[in-house]
Amino acid sequence: MATQNSDRFLTAFNRIDHRLRDIIGAKDFLPFYRLVDQAKKKDVLVRKYEDDLRSYADLRNAIVHHRTSMEYVIAEPHVDVVEKIELMDSTLAKPTLVGQMFRKKVYVFQEKDSLKYVLKVIRSRRYTQFPVYSNNQFKGLVTTVGITNWLATTMAGNQLPKHIPTMHDILLHEKNKVNYKFISRYITIYEAEEIFKQGVERGRRFEALLITEHGKPQEKLIGMITPIDIMKVD
Repeated sequence: MATQNSDRFLTAFNRIDHRLRDIIGAKDFLPFYRLVDQAKKKDVLVRKYEDDLRSYADLRNAIVHHRTSMEYVIAEPHVDVVEKIELMDSTLAKPTLVGQMFRKKVYVFQEKDSLKYVLKVIRSRRYTQFPVYSNNQFKGLVTTVGITNWLATTMAGNQLPKHIPTMHDILLHEKNKVNYKFISRYITIYEAEEIFKQGVERGRRFEALLITEHGKPQEKLIGMITPIDIMKVD
């Protein structure tokens, strides 16, 4: 006999229930709503899925408590709902890490590099954030806004400045000096999304999250996430 949508739904729901119990370390029975309330404080994905989880709990109750026989349930879930909860189940069990999705070679610059060189890179690669180092020591993140601020500050009347600045000079004109955050490649993409959100809520907007092995500035830069990148995460 073919597996019913309700059976698939309940299987995924029960796995999620066990996952929430693991998150909070529950040893005794707790209603699903309370599991969600407690787990969302510890897991960003539970917070992300909170509304759906509560809706699925109502559907689960309708299936279980109004089943009239093994062959018939009063609330047979639509296949779209089943696929969505199964995806949620797999995501909660094994969320994607930033090191998996955003690991890449990052174009970095030295403090002594000239703006002329950087502008060539902008033209060819369309970058808007530029990690700056002094040899292997991280110094800051230059953005196109910082370049614009330098230009506006150094213009004399209607005349453009004649000297060509270095990345060190541009860093001095970044309004937000700490416009970045280093993160470990082992955090989830959803935790990275939360970092961006919390930064905005606290009035500290991050232009980029810089990925290293363990989130240490002295480690090799192995990836970078921008706000535009994170907007593409489902």
